[in-house]
Formats: sequence, structure tokens, C-alpha cells
Amino acid sequence: MLNLAFYDLMYNSLLTFSGTKSLEDEIYAELRGRIKEDDISAPVRRGPYYYYRRTLEGKEYVQHCRCLVSNDGAPASVHDVMQTGPDASPEHVMLDENIKAQDHNYYRIGAFRVSPNNKLVAYAEDTKGDEIYTIFVIDAETRTPVGKPLVGVTSDIEWAGNDALAYSTMDEILRPDKVWLHKLEADQSSDTCLYHEKDDMFSLVLEASESKKYLFVASESKITRFVFYIDITEPGKGLTVLTPRLDGIDTSVSHRGNHFFIQRRSEEFFNSELLACQLDNTSATTVLLPHRESVKIQDIRLFSDHLVAYERENGLPRVTIYRLPAVGEPLESLQDGLTVDFIDPVYSVDPSESQFSSSVLRFSYSSMRSPPSVYDYDMNTGISVVKKIETVLGGFDSSNYVTERKWATAADGTQIPISVAYRKDLVKLDGSDPLLLYGYGSYEACIDPSFKASRLSLLDRGFVYAITHIRGGGEMGRQWYENGKLHKKKNTFTDFIACAEYLIEKKYCSKEKLCIHGRSAGGLLIGAVLNMRPDLFTAAVAGVPFVDVLTTMLDPTIPLTTSEWEEWGDPRKDEYYFYMKSYSPVDNIAARKYPAILVTAGLYDPRVMYSEPAKFVAKLRDMKTDGNVLLFKCELGAGHFSKSGRFEKLQEDAFNYAFILKALNM
Repeated sequence: MLNLAFYDLMYNSLLTFSGTKSLEDEIYAELRGRIKEDDISAPVRRGPYYYYRRTLEGKEYVQHCRCLVSNDGAPASVHDVMQTGPDASPEHVMLDENIKAQDHNYYRIGAFRVSPNNKLVAYAEDTKGDEIYTIFVIDAETRTPVGKPLVGVTSDIEWAGNDALAYSTMDEILRPDKVWLHKLEADQSSDTCLYHEKDDMFSLVLEASESKKYLFVASESKITRFVFYIDITEPGKGLTVLTPRLDGIDTSVSHRGNHFFIQRRSEEFFNSELLACQLDNTSATTVLLPHRESVKIQDIRLFSDHLVAYERENGLPRVTIYRLPAVGEPLESLQDGLTVDFIDPVYSVDPSESQFSSSVLRFSYSSMRSPPSVYDYDMNTGISVVKKIETVLGGFDSSNYVTERKWATAADGTQIPISVAYRKDLVKLDGSDPLLLYGYGSYEACIDPSFKASRLSLLDRGFVYAITHIRGGGEMGRQWYENGKLHKKKNTFTDFIACAEYLIEKKYCSKEKLCIHGRSAGGLLIGAVLNMRPDLFTAAVAGVPFVDVLTTMLDPTIPLTTSEWEEWGDPRKDEYYFYMKSYSPVDNIAARKYPAILVTAGLYDPRVMYSEPAKFVAKLRDMKTDGNVLLFKCELGAGHFSKSGRFEKLQEDAFNYAFILKALNM
């Protein structure tokens, strides 16, 4: 139950921020005005159907739709187009989230899985934001329920044939610890537990092979991952070990023909190597792609005749395509891969759903000046076709914007990449421009420079926007991550400060015009650098920030703590306690001047409990010596990822931008 002190924090924040509602409304109108409200996603072909999501004017949520393929039976081609107009197949709405969300303040579909025979749909629903889901199975045509819902589960679900589901549940600290097999229309209490992971530093992940012939159950910590498999045609046989549990060895697996493909990382092969083994002899492996110190294998996607490697080199993603020998022929080292070319100097590219039996690769692409686009790429001919470009209304012209890659020098001489974007007809680059600097730098996450339409409200006001790719992230490979965790965590913070100083030195901004932003572990970053260099920034936005590091990591009874010891350290040991205390934001607040600060939280957040940012704000108010604004904003109907509706999310951006503009007297 929330106490009076909590509401006092919120009330005082609202009083402090009064008078900016008209600016917030103006920005929100801009953000919403750029959206094509009635739209559809790029259709995905699965068997005899095209599947897609539709948005409707004025509606917060999507409809999940499908229609019949007019040329069913023809092989997939990059030139395939879903027919529209009077001759098109009729559209069928399988699920309308707007109807489902009517009785809830928060609504999110965490997974939407169509059965292999296209007759049923299983979807996972969260109505609070606490990431505890309920699974429903419905008839895809009639929308009638099939059996009773599965309650208290994760969003990790996969079909095991057409009449069974695999799913996972969590323990009391919200750690996915059990995987179950559920026969449709059976009671949940009679489900079979396939695996129970009792080590509280490990969590379970459920995946389906691209071939749809196997399910994989992976048990993973931050440094170790091992995998079991189950044959979908014989789920009753249970799990078989594929890669053994070896400390420090991380494996991911897929399947094609008579081989399993294993992406394997170790301390020696830190950027991963790719191996293959036969189904009936998993201990004998062949190296397909060797480990390379300068190239990290991020992910692989398998097709009947091709293998696609998503890799990273020099801070940028790349996509390399290899032709595979016919099924049954020996697999040897992969050579002469074809690399896909991209147009921007810095960009983001991610895999999209593709069909295993086709030669068509689908991926999504964007940059800080190029709206998200979906491409189909013919892996035989090299022809690519744009299937969808996100519409940006309001007169947007990408040629007005510049995106660049810059490099700052850290205190130890390491070169830190920065992605920069600005509007070339507004920015003077003489030190007078405002700049918003974003950072994350944890969990080996790659914060690639992608497009966000709402960001235009800053760029079109003359802002420079920059993303720091600091250590602790994965942009520059596995070692980049290793050098920003545990006893090297402070590199994350000093890298961010070095990037800020570089941008000031090169006259992208001045201290008086520099604002910073980060969420979650990125909120820890913001809290840490505010304590280390409060003089360097004019405004800061810390979203759902992990700021009470010691208190949280000392308590193994709350979510995420035990699994995070390999990321931050276990403060029950002196060597970690004192190091973590030296940067934990709550523990380093002092009687000094701080810039203007906005801190946000979510009441149902299971990842960063709202008490952490509330405690941070309360201590700042008690100790800081300046008169700058300090706001605390807690969403009372949401969790870690804020509100769930697409327009509601714009309200958060509008609020954050209004705060920044007010702090800069703009």
C-alpha cells in the first residue's frame, strides 16, 4: 500500500511542473500528428495465409488479422504482394486488442502464436504491467475459446504440434524456473513439467527451431547457457540434453535437415563460433564459422538452403548470407558469404519473421533519419524489395537530417562510438545548440541508432540528438560488455562523461544546453553520472532507474537479484560491496548542486520496484543545495515499460520533452 510520503513526492512534483501543460499538449499534438493512425504492418506469409496487424484511427491497440493467399502453392518471392481492393480475399480479424483492453487500464499481448495448421491461436495477456501473463487459446476463425486459460505464466509459449503447447512459469522471485507441456482442453493442473531449474541464478527460455521440428529449452545465467531439445512429433518423450552445462560456456541452437547448428561462446572464443553436429552424434562438431576477435556473431537464422549470420564489426551490425549444401551432404566451413549493403553511415538492422522453406530473407532497417522499413531479400539473386516503410506525416523529409558516427576518447584511451543526428538547416554547431544525450551500457545490449518519429519534435526545434555506445553494452563485441560490468562497471559512467565532454569540445553543445536521458539500467547510468559530474549537465531524465543498487542486490528475495549477481557482483562479498557502494546512485547523493531532474517509475514494475526511484528522489530533495526542479512521476497503472496504448506512450514522450524544454528555458 502506498503511504502518504509517496503521494507527497508526487504532489510536490506536480506543483513544481505546473504551467507547462500547454507546451506538453502542443508537443503531444505534434507527435500524434506524425502517425498514420489507420495502417497495416508488412504482411507475413505463413502457408495459405497472409498475417498482419492493423491499426485503426483513434484506437490505442492493434487488430491481429489474416487473409488467404491468392496464389497459394506458388513459391515465396520477394515480389509477392497481398492483394487489396474488390478482388482481394476477405480480411478476417482473429483478435481485436481494443475490445480486449476495454476493461483494463493496461493491456499487452506478450505473444501471439498461430498453430502449425493455422486453425488455432494461443496468446499471452498481461492486464497490469507486472509481466505475469494468462494464456488463452482460441479458434482462429470463430474466435471461440479452446479449453481453460493457463494462469500465472510467462509470455514464453510455443506450439508442440497442433494439439499441445509448451509454456513456462515463474517462482516467487519471478524467475522462469519451469517449462510445461499442456494438452489442449486438459486442466492446467494435469500439465507435464518438462524441466525444473532449481539454481536461482539461472532462468529458462523456450524457443522453436525455424524448421518447426524441434523445441529448445535453454537454461541461462549471465555467463552460462545450456540447451535441451524435444522432438515436436514425439513431445511425450520429454527433453534430451543437446549442449551440456559447463560454467562459462554459452550455447544457442537451431536445426536444419540432419544437423543441429550451435552458436557457442566461451572465455577463449568470446565473440562466438558457429558449429554443426549431426542429430545422432551431437558430441562430434564441425566449425562452420570460426571465432574472430573483431567480429561478433550476434545471431543466426536458418533456411532450407541458406544460413544468415547477424554479426557486428566496428560498432555496426551487418548481415551475411551463406548458401548451404543440400540436406544429407557434409557440412564444412562456410565460405564466400554475401554481405547486404546499407545506405546510412550508422543504422539499425534486425531480423524479421521469414519462411524456413523459402529463399526470401526479411529484415527491418532504420537509421536516425530513415523511418523503419521492411525488406524482402532474395538470397539467390541479391534482389531486395521494400515491403513497407513507416509513414511519417507532417511534412517529414529525411534529406533535411544528418546522421554521423563520432568517436570520443575515454580516460584510458579507449575510443567510444557516438551516433549523432540533427537537422542540418537548424543546427549551427557553434556550441549554442541544445543536445539530448542518451545512454544505456549494460547487459551486452546494443543500442543501435534507429528511427523514432517523436524525436523529430526535438530535432525540428534545433536539438542535436546523440546516442553513446558505451562499455557494458554489446555494440563493439563481447569484450566491450566484459569491460563494463562487475569491477569494471565504472567504465560505463566515465565513458558517458567522456562522450559528453567530447560533444562540448566539438561544439555540438555547451554545458548549459546539455541534457541526458536513460531508462532502467540506463537510469542507473544517469544517477551515477549526476553524482560524479553534476556540473556537466543542465537537465536529466531517469526513467524507471535502477538507483538503489546495494539494497536491491543484497536482497535475494526480490525479483532479478540472484540472476544479476553475475552482472553487478554479489554485495554479500566485501570485494563487491564496497565497489558497488562507490557508484550506487542513492548511496552517493551529497550536499551539492544538481541539474534539473525528472525521475519516473511504474507501480507494477517487477524489474525496478517503484520504491527505488522514490527513495532516490526523497534523498535528493533532502540533500541537494540548488533550486532546480526535481520531479517524480509514477504511473499508477503500468509497469516497467510505461503505459500500454500507442497514444498513451506518446504522452510520456511529450511530458519528457516538455520537461527538457522548460529546463532549457525554451
